[in-house]
Amino acid sequence: MARELSKSAQRVQDFLSKQGDDFDVRELESSTRTAVDAACSVGCSVGQIAKSLVFRDGGSGDPVLVVASGMNRVDAAKVRAAESLDLCRADGNFVKERTGFAIGGIPPVGHTVALRTILDQDLKQFTEIWAAAGTPNAVFRLTPDRLEALTGGRWIDLREEK
Repeated sequence: MARELSKSAQRVQDFLSKQGDDFDVRELESSTRTAVDAACSVGCSVGQIAKSLVFRDGGSGDPVLVVASGMNRVDAAKVRAAESLDLCRADGNFVKERTGFAIGGIPPVGHTVALRTILDQDLKQFTEIWAAAGTPNAVFRLTPDRLEALTGGRWIDLREEK
């Protein structure tokens, strides 16, 4: 018998179920809080983890969701040049208020308010990716195309060069 999902993970599952695909939110025994943890927990590469990061736009104060490959750091200057956004750090209260989820389990979908979304083009190299599903141990599998369709996000090169 399947274990019941936590309230936050169920909220993501409910959102996904309404989209017409057969998404399966999984709550794991192990942590998925970081990209490395998530990759180890699901058995994929770190690059296949679609990490959801919420920033505050310094100009408008609006939340901005950046979904980045787990192997990448976000280059705020590239985002500024491509999207005219001034990405500023968002504290936990801001993130929770705007998404309905706590840092460490933010999904790319199912937020309290609609978020402007930027997608890391490096995720497009994978046939399947994994995203957080509302808790620090919940994930779901999808494709880059479905990520774009579900979020309405725009693909850009946002990888910080080393």
